[in-house]
Amino acid sequence: MVTVYTCHNGVRIVSEHIPHVRSISVGIWVGVGSRSELPEENGITHFIEHMLFKGTKTRTARQIAEEFDRIGGEINAFTSKENTCYYAKVLDHHGELAISILADMFFNSEFAKVELEKERQVVLEEILMSEDAPDDDVHEQLWRVMYPTDALGLPILGTSETLQTFTKDTILQYMDKHYYPENIVISVAGNITKDLLLHIEKLFSRFEHSPKAVETTLTFPTFHSGKYVKQRDVEQSHIAISYPAIGVKHPDLNSFIVLNNIIGGNTSSRLFQEVREDRGLAYTIFSYQSCYEDVGALTIYSSTTNQQLPLLQQTIDKTLNTVRSSRVTKTELENAKEHLKGSFVLDLEGTSARMSRNGKNELVHGRHKTIDETISEIDSVSMDKIDELIDTILGAEPAVAIIGQGVNEKVVS
Repeated sequence: MVTVYTCHNGVRIVSEHIPHVRSISVGIWVGVGSRSELPEENGITHFIEHMLFKGTKTRTARQIAEEFDRIGGEINAFTSKENTCYYAKVLDHHGELAISILADMFFNSEFAKVELEKERQVVLEEILMSEDAPDDDVHEQLWRVMYPTDALGLPILGTSETLQTFTKDTILQYMDKHYYPENIVISVAGNITKDLLLHIEKLFSRFEHSPKAVETTLTFPTFHSGKYVKQRDVEQSHIAISYPAIGVKHPDLNSFIVLNNIIGGNTSSRLFQEVREDRGLAYTIFSYQSCYEDVGALTIYSSTTNQQLPLLQQTIDKTLNTVRSSRVTKTELENAKEHLKGSFVLDLEGTSARMSRNGKNELVHGRHKTIDETISEIDSVSMDKIDELIDTILGAEPAVAIIGQGVNEKVVS
C-alpha cells in the first residue's frame, strides 16, 4: 500500500512498505528538468545533479562514495527533460544513514570552485562521448528537428559553450528558482519503519520556501517535421524517425503504449519481424514512446550498413503504411496487452522500481493507482482507440534524423 504524507512546508513523502524484502530504496525527486532551462542555462540542471556528489560542508566526494561502498549500497542520480532524481538502495538497517547522506548532499553541497572545474571537464567528456556515439547523437539531432525553438529540443547535457558559463552563483540562483519544498517528493520503498519515516520528515521539513521560486509552465510546443542528415565516416548509418503523439496525462496513454508495443516495442513487433527477421536488414530496430506533460512522440530507431540505408528506410515506411492501411489484428492487440501486463508486474519486483514508480506518480499525477487498476486499464484498451491513434500519430508528417557515410549533409526545415 502506498502512503503519502505532506510535511508542513509542502514536501511530500511517499512510502510503500514491503515487509518481505531486506532492502530500502529511497529517491529525492525534483520537478525540474532540462526543459525548465533558458537557452543560456542549457545543461545546468544536469550539471547540478553532478555537483551534488562533489562534497558537502562535512563530507568530501570521496567520503560520500566510501560511506556507500562500506555498507554495500548504491547511490546515483539522473536528469531527464522534466525531472531530476537522487537515489540510493541499501540494506534496510542502513536506511537512516542513506537518507542522511542524500539530505546532506541536497542541502549542504559546497560547490567549491576546484570541484566545479573538475566536474565541468567530466561533463564535457560526457558531451563528447555522446557526440562520438552516432546512436546517441542521432536522437539528439532528432529532438532539435522536432522542437527547434523550444527547450524540449535542447540536449539534457547542455553544450560545451553553456557548460563554461556555470558558476556557484548561477547554480544557487537556479536552485532557488526550482528546488523548493512543493516541488520535492521523497519516495521510499522496502522494509521501512516508522522511525525511518520520522527521520525523513525531520530532515526535509526544515526546507524553507524560496521567495525566488518559479513554477515551470507548460509550453505546448509545436512539433516540426523535417529532416536532419549528417555525413560521418562510420560503418553503419543510423536513422531515427519521430511522429507527434500524446502527453503523459492523456486518457489514451495506455492505448498509445499498446500501439508502440505492436509497432516496434518487442521482438514479435511489426518492425522487428519485418526488418530483422524477414529481411535481415539490421541488428537493432525498435520503437519507443516519449510522453511529457503536454506533448509526446513515437520514435523509431535502427542502424544498418551505409549501402542498405535506402532499403531500410523503404522497409520501415512500408511497414508503417501497412499499419495505417490494414490496422492491427485482434491477436496482436491481445498479445501486446499480455506482454505489457507481464512486463509491468515483473518490473515491480524490486524496491528500486517501486520507489521510482511511486515518486514519478506523485510528482506527475498526484495519485497512485494499484497494480490491479493499471492491469484493468491495459485490458480495456480497445481496437477503436488503437485505430484512432494510428490515424492521429502515423497520419502526421514525421521528423527524421540520419547520421551516416555517403549521405548529403543538409538540414531540411
